[in-house]
Amino acid sequence: MPIPTVDLRDPSDEVARQLDAACSEIGFMQIVGHGIDAALEHEAWNCAAAFFALSDEAKMAVAIPDGDAYGYGPFQVERLAASRGDVSPPDLKETFSIGPFVDAQQTEEFIAQDPAAAFAYSPNRWPVELSEMAQVMQRFYDELGALCARLLSLMAEGLGMPADTFASAIDRHTSALRLLHYPHVETADVVPGQLRAGAHSDYGTLTLLRQDDAPGGLEVRGSDNEWHAIPAQDGAYVVNIGDALERWTAGRWRSTLHRVQIPPATSGSNQRQSIAFFHNANWDALIDVLEPCRPAHGRVDPPITAGRHLMERFLSTQQGE
Repeated sequence: MPIPTVDLRDPSDEVARQLDAACSEIGFMQIVGHGIDAALEHEAWNCAAAFFALSDEAKMAVAIPDGDAYGYGPFQVERLAASRGDVSPPDLKETFSIGPFVDAQQTEEFIAQDPAAAFAYSPNRWPVELSEMAQVMQRFYDELGALCARLLSLMAEGLGMPADTFASAIDRHTSALRLLHYPHVETADVVPGQLRAGAHSDYGTLTLLRQDDAPGGLEVRGSDNEWHAIPAQDGAYVVNIGDALERWTAGRWRSTLHRVQIPPATSGSNQRQSIAFFHNANWDALIDVLEPCRPAHGRVDPPITAGRHLMERFLSTQQGE
């Protein structure tokens, strides 16, 4: 079940139509012609690899404190399947998460308006061993945020709405850039039900994923109820719809289950790396069904702020067994 590839260099009306079709039919696509600087991508990728190559002591020095969102997430701590209420063994990965780059005054203003926003605006943490990491990741974060804004503008047009439909809801977005490392795994050491990343849907608006082609990769659950591999495509980003955008469109656009599979026993070296950008709306943005998506009959979820929606979903993944 191949997912569609959308070339953003095509005429905008055609791109808008293709994006709407992909969001409606499967909720996943690959995009090319996105304009992200290849040199910056390479720099960010190498920086991520250098971080995960640090000693455990150095990585734990920037571990995520309880109640915060950003920093190092050690191996086998997260359980993504828990966000769906499933009980599962811990995921076979380690992570490094990066949040919005805002100054202290802005952070204080946001938290004064809603103390719960402290979660989304918790501080970024940087290893002293990699002095260039903060600057590289901030540049990459900003480019990916701009790409998401461009995609959402085209997607709004695909709904027959103005291009700036989402603009006021994402101009202070609380997105997270996440570096992921899946160490080499011996299948004999994997416990029943364990995956590199358990089956889940993403929580925000859009996810952009840059992945390598190592064994044991991304799989998407299709309309046939089967799992299908999404191979790495040179120069492309995998894009998928998150729960917030599914809610915004009353289910017209699909937030689809996906997972990262255990590599085959015969795969040899299977260490894997990827970088995901989880785009989230402004903390106080109201997720209310867009007019073209309102069903004539049936239930519509009540409005919710993007921040509360995000926090509830994220914290559910940190639950123990």
